[in-house]
Amino acid sequence: MSVVKAGPCVVTYIKNEDKDGYWALQLGFGKKKIKNVTKPLQGHLKGAINEKEKTAPRFLREVRLDKEPELKVGDVVKVSDIFKVGDTVQVTGMSKGKGFAGAVKRWKFAGGPKTHGQSDRHRAPGAIGQGTTPGRVFKGKRMAGRMGFDKITVKNLKVIGIEPEKSEILISGPVPGTPSRVLMITKTNA
Repeated sequence: MSVVKAGPCVVTYIKNEDKDGYWALQLGFGKKKIKNVTKPLQGHLKGAINEKEKTAPRFLREVRLDKEPELKVGDVVKVSDIFKVGDTVQVTGMSKGKGFAGAVKRWKFAGGPKTHGQSDRHRAPGAIGQGTTPGRVFKGKRMAGRMGFDKITVKNLKVIGIEPEKSEILISGPVPGTPSRVLMITKTNA
């Protein structure tokens, strides 16, 4: 079970079908001091800025809609407004970063033989291309590099509880990333 703090989120912008080609809500989450927000972004967020606390939303995410929303800019969306117990959801976020890793750890390469004259080929990736034709290494070739911090979506998770007073949602199963990572929780039709 995973406990996720989900909101409250404030509506920062509404995209419409005439101007943008589709309906969508831009939601803001978290708090950030206004003095740390650029002037162009302050103008964009003017309906969502909390003048009393002098804060603006820290994170912005877009949620696509099928029809025109009933909400307007500045409205607060709570977790209990969207989700209920038993809903099937998918959770998208960035996985944990693991740092620089070799091909064996990163891509599960087998490595070379341990014996028969091998000296430094035990965890080497082997050949990375052909010869004169094509005369280059193809894009996307699996090699050593930075591992993790990829966009991951975990599907078919169930909402097993909601705590509106804490703005928390209880989800069955694991969610991607570290405890402080921002997640996108989406209802699915299943």
